[in-house]
Amino acid sequence: MNIFRFAGDMTHLVSVLLLLLKIYATKSCSGISLKTQELYALVFLTRYLDLFTDFISIYNTVMKVIFITSSLAIVWCMRAHPTVRRSYDRDQDTFRHHFLVLLSFIMALFFPDLFTTREVLWAFSIYLEAVAILPQLVLLQRCRNVDNLTTHYIFFLGSYRALYVLNWIYRYFTEKHAGRWISWISGLVQTVLYLDFFYYYFISWKSSEKLRLPA
Repeated sequence: MNIFRFAGDMTHLVSVLLLLLKIYATKSCSGISLKTQELYALVFLTRYLDLFTDFISIYNTVMKVIFITSSLAIVWCMRAHPTVRRSYDRDQDTFRHHFLVLLSFIMALFFPDLFTTREVLWAFSIYLEAVAILPQLVLLQRCRNVDNLTTHYIFFLGSYRALYVLNWIYRYFTEKHAGRWISWISGLVQTVLYLDFFYYYFISWKSSEKLRLPA
């Protein structure tokens, strides 16, 4: 495992821990899109179907379990926790995420690496992850003023995929391993979606002010 892959995994893990910290410490999910969290839960559930059939390493298994359980725990808190759910702004979180699921599934049916159930679901999870952040970014656009924990959560979540792109580039030149084209394209799309957020994140970081997105 190279440094870019490891750094990507760690930033992904940090993003999840920051979101859990926000929910636990504030008993609030304000500024967080439930729809994005549901999409990520679906991403992990369909990607890691091999959890109980194919063993790669303890590290790999532990990371899969963490991402599945944490995503389900976040969705449960936002939907069922008696205190947290009251802070969820349903009126602002109105992105029609079902269309993202449908589009990703259609893409997976027409453009998988192999036409098997597991490969189609894996491709579906990759396509869906590329656009899963959209409801969250739209919600931020509407809220405009975002608390620091939410801001850092989204920054680390975006950084994780950018680091994975660097990992694929590194492996291509050092191991002559090109990886799967689905991952390349989806990873690049996902990173591009974050560019506007990254810009305003660094502006707010340099000025030591809270993140404010334009209307």
